[in-house]
Amino acid sequence: MSRINTNVQSLIATRVYNSQYTAQNQALTRLSTGLRINTGKDDPPGLIASEALRATKTAIEAAQYNIVRAGNVVSVAESGLAEINRLLTDLEELVDKSSNDAGLTDAERNANQLEIDAILTSINRIAKTTEFQGKKLLGGALEYTTSGAAASAFATVNVLGAKLNPGSYQDVSVNVYASAQTARLVYSGASISQGVTIEIGGNIGTEALSFVSGTTIQSIRDAVNQNTVLTGVSAAVSGASLIFNSTEFGAKQFVSVKAIEGTFAVSGGDAGSDKDFGRDVGVTINGINAVTDGLTARIQSSVLSIQIELTEDRATNVGSKLFQITGGGADFMITPTVSLAGMESLGIPSVSSSRLGRASLGFLNSLGTGQTNSVSSRNFATAQRIVREAQTQIAELRGRLGAFQKNTLTTMANSLGIAFENTTAAESAIRDADFATETSNLTRSQILVQSASTALRLANVQPQSVLQLLGG
Repeated sequence: MSRINTNVQSLIATRVYNSQYTAQNQALTRLSTGLRINTGKDDPPGLIASEALRATKTAIEAAQYNIVRAGNVVSVAESGLAEINRLLTDLEELVDKSSNDAGLTDAERNANQLEIDAILTSINRIAKTTEFQGKKLLGGALEYTTSGAAASAFATVNVLGAKLNPGSYQDVSVNVYASAQTARLVYSGASISQGVTIEIGGNIGTEALSFVSGTTIQSIRDAVNQNTVLTGVSAAVSGASLIFNSTEFGAKQFVSVKAIEGTFAVSGGDAGSDKDFGRDVGVTINGINAVTDGLTARIQSSVLSIQIELTEDRATNVGSKLFQITGGGADFMITPTVSLAGMESLGIPSVSSSRLGRASLGFLNSLGTGQTNSVSSRNFATAQRIVREAQTQIAELRGRLGAFQKNTLTTMANSLGIAFENTTAAESAIRDADFATETSNLTRSQILVQSASTALRLANVQPQSVLQLLGG
């Protein structure tokens, strides 16, 4: 059939040509951009999936940045603590040298006290000035605030970490189910009937004391108490009995009373012996059985980490007390998803001289001039114990910060690095162009475009043959 008005072959060739030309342009676009999906029409489901993966990648990168910043904050705080630790070592050396009382002149003793005062001032200065971009790190700005923690029940409350919703608080229920005890031995009798030498032993040391026949228990009490600083054992009279007690509470404390010469029988020892140990307080905090040491209790969980020192009155009486953590602390968001589960919280208490130490023992500032444990007081044993307690606190805080860096930040950074790689690979598989495939498609499209172009030209020429009929 020969028609002029409608050139069907030309229409077919035009359609094929346009289709192949579009395919050629698509291949060129993908090869030039490197992307298989450049617009939504290229692959609507793939576009949705790839955009979601891109958002995840952005969140992962933000979390990685947050981890780096958190590490910077912790490193600055740790550097300040390291210097305080060095100062505490120098402080113990001064206390130990000052205890050599007969070997020092007054001028040397006064010089030692001046050095001690300078060290305490330096510790306070570091606590106040260690900062990261204007935020104080060791002066108490990053410690938690509490409400209702009565001083009659809690000597100190150190919140190590607590996850709080903005504007909310967390209840802390402290239940004493087993009272703390000192080590305790009892001698019954108003006096001794014969001369005796007894060895008094405690957590600090041992001393031998001799008494003549007829010595009253009041006199023995006074002699024991004069040596309490050397033994860690005190004595008290109750009726016709002399009671020996360790000066502190806990399973590490003990009292031993042995007769070296003569007879001096005591009762109340463990398994009927002449030695008795104390008992740590039994505590649950928010239903979790706490690790205890004397009057101190501690728990660590994903929601709350806290260490408290109970007062003697609270620790020796069974019952519960409640207080609230109302805010504060340092919160670090280290996961791609912003939530409490992805947040790590860290409490950094003040490390000033008035906070280092223990309520039942004394604080570091008591070593200053004119204070309870200054050089002039001659309380060298107590001063040394306070310094060592402060060293332990600083070392534990440094260890906690180091564990946070190593076991939390570093491991999370490693995990996020792998997650970023896998997410990028998944997004690439969906969105990126396969150059081998697209190059093949381009070559094929180019050939088909040329073929369609030739076919279109022939189709347009074909109707002209009808003119030969008219000319015939």
